[in-house]
Amino acid sequence: MDNKNVVVCDNGTGYVKCGFAGENFPTSVFPCVVGRPLLRYEESLMEQTVKDIVVGETCAELRHQLDINYPVHNGIVQNWEDMEHVWDHAFYNELKINPSDCKILLTDPPLNPAKNREKMIETMFEKYNFAGVFIQIQAVLTLYAQGAYGDS
Repeated sequence: MDNKNVVVCDNGTGYVKCGFAGENFPTSVFPCVVGRPLLRYEESLMEQTVKDIVVGETCAELRHQLDINYPVHNGIVQNWEDMEHVWDHAFYNELKINPSDCKILLTDPPLNPAKNREKMIETMFEKYNFAGVFIQIQAVLTLYAQGAYGDS
C-alpha cells in the first residue's frame, strides 16, 4: 500500500485538515461546520441551490440562510451525525477517495473520552469500510514530525 492509500485526517474544532501520508501539507483544509437551510423548500440563493446539508466553505458563503452547527468542541466530537457529514465531504468531495481502498490515521486530542475513540473507529470501519484505522494523540504526532522520538 503506497502513501496515497493512507489518509491522514485532523478533525479540529475550527478546521478539518486532511491529506495523504508522506505529503508535507494537507491536500484540503476546510471549516469544520455543517449548515442546514432555514428555508423548508429548495430555493436558489446567491446563484446557488441550497442543499439539505452544506459543509465547509459553502457554509460561510450562505451563513445568513443556514442554521450553522459545529460538530467538534474543544477538539472532541459532540455531534456524530454532523461529523459524519464533515467526513463525507472530506473523503468524497475533497480527497475524492474510495475509503475501502485506503487506511486512515486520525488525530486525537489528549483528553478525548475512550467512548469517542471507540465511536470514531466504529464509524471508520462500519460506515466507510477503511482497510485500517489508527488513532494517535496530536502531540505525539508532532514529536514524530519533528524527529523528536525514540532514544536520543
